[in-house]
Amino acid sequence: MLLFGAVRENAGEKELSLALADGATVADLRALLGRELPVVGRYGDRLAVSVNQELVGSETPLADGDEVALLPPVSGGSGGRSSLSERPLDVQEVVRRVAGPDCGGLVTFVGAVRDQSRGHAIRHLEYEAYAGMAEREMDRICDEATRRWPGARVAIAHRAGHLEVGDLAVVVVAAAPHRAEAFDACRFAIDTLKQTVPIWKKEVASDGAYWVDDHA
Repeated sequence: MLLFGAVRENAGEKELSLALADGATVADLRALLGRELPVVGRYGDRLAVSVNQELVGSETPLADGDEVALLPPVSGGSGGRSSLSERPLDVQEVVRRVAGPDCGGLVTFVGAVRDQSRGHAIRHLEYEAYAGMAEREMDRICDEATRRWPGARVAIAHRAGHLEVGDLAVVVVAAAPHRAEAFDACRFAIDTLKQTVPIWKKEVASDGAYWVDDHA
């Protein structure tokens, strides 16, 4: 079982191995963990669970060898449309993923680390991600944008690891035949990324460190 963000920090472990009875479900796993890890009870239903990198419900049965991950609420999230990297982001490289002669509208959103947040003076950020699942969820956002705005193409790049003030945290680029669709697809992608992609942000400020969901 994989742990992320505030759950990992509270447990003091990145991974856990658990033995469950035959026929156990995600609900049984939640009940067991709730007794061992108070943070699980604190998050309650806001703590999502994935099995083999797919989000599942409480009645989902578990099998031997399943990769289970506990996913706290995200902070708002491969070499294709979506990528996750600990290296600095290249805006023009992301643009090249979707730009083309068929698209007259090209909209780019760039998110950078700021030095103030909710009254705190920020020193740096730490982003933690469930890498395989994060990239797959970003790809799904790109697919959904194309479905909603035919002809549009979206690419997303997100940082992980340690970021200093001024570093780029995320780049979203939308290309479409016309500007209206490009603006709409870009806004949809960044707004959805912050809600669904398993990437968590920890703010390290002059007066302490905070997981964003804990102090939103």
